[in-house]
Formats: sequence, structure tokens, C-alpha cells
Amino acid sequence: VQLQASGGGLVQPGGSLRLSCAASGGSLEYSSIGWFRQVSGKEYEEVACIGSSKDDNTNYGDSVKGRFTISRDKANNAVLLQMNSLSPEDTAIYYCATDWPRSKNYCSLYGSAYDSWGQGTLVTVSS
Repeated sequence: VQLQASGGGLVQPGGSLRLSCAASGGSLEYSSIGWFRQVSGKEYEEVACIGSSKDDNTNYGDSVKGRFTISRDKANNAVLLQMNSLSPEDTAIYYCATDWPRSKNYCSLYGSAYDSWGQGTLVTVSS
């Protein structure tokens, strides 16, 4: 499966963006998808993940809880990341990843749990 992340851009502090992670070559319906972000020179930071659509269990990184929401766009074989109340600290390249074709009801915020990664989309929060 191949992942394509999109939706990044420039937004002012306090604003919102919605990222999309679209898949081709396989259905994401029963696989876990994670969003991670990276600032140049730093380690990947966990953002959010969603498990199999049987339960759609979700987990969030501490820094985004209450502000970001991960959900499935089943019609488009994609996973969305709604980001609200953005701050300059959210500036990073955002990557999506999946453990397809595996299927688990839970999802992991560890990057090592995922096998396929998209190319990333840049989010810049600045006035």
C-alpha cells in the first residue's frame, strides 16, 4: 500500500488545518494508521493513531490532546487529522503511516509499529 499525505500549509496561530492520508493499493479499513511529526533535527513525535474500523479506537500524543482529532474517511480510503488551536510549536512535517495489511483493534503511538510511511506534508504555524 502507498500513502499520500496532503493538506499542509501556512496557518496563523489559533487557526485550523485538516490533513488527509489517502491510500492506494490496499484498503485501510482494518489497519491502524498513525500520524507523526518531525521538526528538522529532532526525533519523530507521536501525534495520533486510529485502530481498525471495527472499533476505531484512537490514541493521541499528550501535546495534541483536546486539539487534534483523527478520523476515517471511508469513502475515500483515507484518514483525516483535524488540527485546531494551532500554535507555532505545531510547526513540523507531518507523516502518516500504516501497519497494513495487519489488523488490530488498538493502535500504537510508536513509529516502529508501522511499516508503510507517506512522504509527509509541511505544516507551518506563523503570524
